[in-house]
Amino acid sequence: MPLKEESENLNENEEKQQHEKHPNFITGETYFSCSQTEKTSSQNKAQKKGTRNLKIHMRIHNGEKPFTCQQCGVSFTQKGHLKVHMKIHNGERPYTCQECGMSFTTELNLSYHLGIHTGEKPFTCDQCGKGFTRMNRLTRHMKIHTGEKPFECHECGKSFTQQGTLKVHMRIHSGEKPYTCPQCGKRFTVKGHLKAHVRIHTGEKPYSCQQCGKSFTEKGSLHRHLRIHNGKKPFTCKLCGKNFTETGHLEIHMRIHTGEKPFACQQCGKSFSQLGNLKVHMRTHIGEKPFTCQQCGKSFTEKGSLNRHMRIHNGKKLLTCKRA
Repeated sequence: MPLKEESENLNENEEKQQHEKHPNFITGETYFSCSQTEKTSSQNKAQKKGTRNLKIHMRIHNGEKPFTCQQCGVSFTQKGHLKVHMKIHNGERPYTCQECGMSFTTELNLSYHLGIHTGEKPFTCDQCGKGFTRMNRLTRHMKIHTGEKPFECHECGKSFTQQGTLKVHMRIHSGEKPYTCPQCGKRFTVKGHLKAHVRIHTGEKPYSCQQCGKSFTEKGSLHRHLRIHNGKKPFTCKLCGKNFTETGHLEIHMRIHTGEKPFACQQCGKSFSQLGNLKVHMRTHIGEKPFTCQQCGKSFTEKGSLNRHMRIHNGKKLLTCKRA
């Protein structure tokens, strides 16, 4: 399981674990009460234990996370959670799945994983029927229906359903790319992108289309490819009704309506609606012409220009005016 996901699991389960560990009962004359949730923590035999439990609980409300990992900077409310987290760095994974051999740092993560083999998805969305193995994933999913995006980027105003997504997005502004390919040195903002990139070097394409046999390095690429076969175009422009197979294509299309051109040339100021168009444009400044005709050696800045040029050699006529 990826570092980020396991760290999020620990943080997300902190509140739940704390409530389970400190039941609401009173033994003796003195007890400690949380003013925000009416929660009580037993003095039990020692007053120190009760004080400590309440102090730990209060961190849920004040956001205090005093125990920080020195290797990656992730913080926790309890020292025990940090100890579990450290297993990610030292490679310790004592809980192993008997079905596939995959190992985990915590018994809880193993129990979540077992749902893959059993197919059990006990948490179901009451709006669309989609099932989930974890409650927190259902909670995140529900934001799709409600449209809730509580995490906003203070740099550009873009909003997100998850704090982790916002954190990754912020790397666009900061330029941070913490994941580096050991083979070519290329850097990435997301660990998953690095993992997919490494497959370029290894040649691994684990995701295959059952209809045509085409293989892909990423599962998402296979899902998008399948829309070619099933004809699905789930993303619709609300202004003109045009449908798209990918949300990214819809976002680019929307710039036709808004007139937005966020990608500007630093040399001449010309702006473009797509990053790819800016990259092609930059070749006019640097003189790069990567597309070369194999028959006459003439080079072009765009592949489309080369394709049109090839009609000269293969005898294909260009578009002819009917009035001529």
